[in-house]
Amino acid sequence: MSDQVAFGKVRRVCSSCGFIYFEDPKVAVAAFIEDQERVLLVRRANNPERGKWALPAGYMDAGEDPRAAAAREVLEETGLEVEILRLVQVMGPNEFGTSLILIYAARALGGEARPQDDVDALCWLTRTDSLPDLAFESTRTMIAAWKNGA
Repeated sequence: MSDQVAFGKVRRVCSSCGFIYFEDPKVAVAAFIEDQERVLLVRRANNPERGKWALPAGYMDAGEDPRAAAAREVLEETGLEVEILRLVQVMGPNEFGTSLILIYAARALGGEARPQDDVDALCWLTRTDSLPDLAFESTRTMIAAWKNGA
């Protein structure tokens, strides 16, 4: 494999057979869960951004439906079962290697909210609460819009 221009961009190309390696985007999903004028945030237990707060989120698996991935990530991180309501934002790329993040509005259906998986704390943020240290631009953007009534 060597770097060559293919389809207008430098890509990895096999010098023997001509196979062109197209790097696929890394897609993440997040859930904006609002309940009683509060939104759910999780504190990250791992890097990147360990100790900072974010929306429940994670990477999609190959072949996985994005809505199912968002619901799975919420369950894995918080113990909550959610209904995915609608797509509210598409963002990307970010500084941590995610090419796209799909942010869905969701509502809790059941389960017990408690930190799990790669999360060490949960909090329900109100519009009047001061902001904790937020991990990602996607979370900062969504929380700012929500606090401003959007």
